[in-house]
This record gives sequence, structure tokens and C-alpha cells, in this order.
Amino acid sequence: MSRFQCRSAAALAGAAGLALGLIGSITPMTTVWAQPAPVIGQGPGYHDPRSPFKPLQEKEGVLTWALLSSVMTKPDKTRLIPIFPAAVQALDKKTVKVQGFMMPLEPGDKQKHFLLSSVPTSCSFCVPAGAEGLIEVRTKEPVRYSLEPVTVQGVLAVLNDDPYGLFYRVNEGQAVVSKP
Repeated sequence: MSRFQCRSAAALAGAAGLALGLIGSITPMTTVWAQPAPVIGQGPGYHDPRSPFKPLQEKEGVLTWALLSSVMTKPDKTRLIPIFPAAVQALDKKTVKVQGFMMPLEPGDKQKHFLLSSVPTSCSFCVPAGAEGLIEVRTKEPVRYSLEPVTVQGVLAVLNDDPYGLFYRVNEGQAVVSKP
């Protein structure tokens, strides 16, 4: 069920409950309201507490999602224009390490083009975060798909005017093998 369908179903249920209460139900009804929609450009995504995957832990030498998600946005006619803080702008064209959950963009178990998300996907049809919680990654060598977080090193591009609405891209990436 899409986020829109979930909100619509919740609104319909709330309206039905309110109507029943107004008609003269003998017992008072408690109406459950859906969570408000997140503000676009205000955070790296929502980590569902029911997820079997733990939230990402900050690692030394790895770019934090807190910094990447500190971007603000300004609405323009048909898109959002990112306004990056100086600390983020300074990372443009620098080699960085980033970690996240893979979202494949190609078929197969090895990926050379994928998205990294700050939070795991909880629905195969939903994007788990806004543009501030996603990084497009292009790697030199394929990276094996994993449900667990992966770390990638590459050259970060801070995108001011991406036609797809992305804010970040890592080029020339390579998987970083974690030490046990």
C-alpha cells in the first residue's frame, strides 16, 4: 500500500469514526490519526522500529548522514532547490567514505549503479528517504547486493541542479571491507 493510500485509508477511518461518534454512539470513540507527513528536506529518513535491521552507527572516517541531511531546501516552481551548508559544499569533489543500505538500480546480485539509503527499506515499492537521505553510487567494480549496510569509498559530487532531484552522487566508488 502506498504512503498516499495509507494516509487516505487512515483519513477515511478517522472520518467514519467521527461520523459514528456524531450520529450518537453510546460509547465514546477514540480516533487514531495517521502520523503527519514529514517535511521535505528535513532529515535522512525514518527508521521503522519494526525493522529487523539496526539503525546505522556512526563510524570514524565515514561521512555522517546527520551532516548530509543538514541541507535545507527552497521550493521553486516544479522542484526543490537544495541549499547546502558550507561544511557539505566543502566535500564536493573530495574522496569520502559513506555507509548505507543498498537499493539496487540494476538486475542481478552484483551492482555497479545503486542508491545508498540512510535507512533500510521497509517496502519494496517505497523510497525510504528524501533526497537528503540518498546517495547515487557508481562503482568501478560490482558490489555484491546485501541487506546489511555497506560502506563505499569514492568521489562525492554535491549536486545543485540534478535532473532527477538527487543531492549527492559518489563516482569511482569501491566497496570498503569492514574489519571484524
